[in-house]
Order: sequence, then structure tokens, then C-alpha cells
Amino acid sequence: QVQLVESGGGLVQPGGSLRLSCAASGFTFSNSWMYWVRQAPGKGREWVSAITPGGGHTYYRESVKGRFTMSRDNAKNTLYLQMNSLKSEDTAVYYCANGAPYYSGYNPQYDYWGQGTQVTVSS
Repeated sequence: QVQLVESGGGLVQPGGSLRLSCAASGFTFSNSWMYWVRQAPGKGREWVSAITPGGGHTYYRESVKGRFTMSRDNAKNTLYLQMNSLKSEDTAVYYCANGAPYYSGYNPQYDYWGQGTQVTVSS
């Protein structure tokens, strides 16, 4: 049974930082493309970042480049998202997901999602 469990969300002031984690089980994590996806209030889900199975390559949506860093520890079956210089527009529920390989210009295809963790950026 695939399980993805996010943690690390919370309330942070603009300009602050948070580190999200996602504990994965029930599938071969080290062979899987992984994603962070977010959903802001009243909006649809949007892709945030992707990472190759080995962790050697990462991809980000334009609005988070230079502020967010995605990484993984395959020995621990854990995915991370370091978020710095947070802005109010980053407020959303953040989900980790596994899925098909990422191709620039195409919508990512996800297989399983976690339950999400709330990130609120507000003064």
C-alpha cells in the first residue's frame, strides 16, 4: 500500500523559511520520480517541483526558482522541500506525489498523493 505522509507545514511570516518532509512507503522510492504540488485556497492544484529518482536533477516552477530547494534521501525514503523567502502567494496546502517522469512543457502525471500539509505565509 502506497503511503505518502507530509509534515513540516505551519504559519510563517513573509520572508521566513519552512522545510517540508514527505515520508514514503509501499513502493520503490529510489526508482520513482517525485513531486511537490500545492493548492491555494480557491485554486486548482499546481506543480511546484520535481526530482529525478537518483536526486541528481530538480525542476521548479518559475515563481519558486531561487527560493525553494527540493531534495531526497533514498536511504530514508524521504522527500524534502526547503522553502526560503516565503511570500503570501505561497500559502497553500502542499502535497508530495509520485508519478511519471517530468517533461518540460507537459503537465506532470501523478500516481499517488499524500494528505498534504498546510503552509500559511502571513504577518
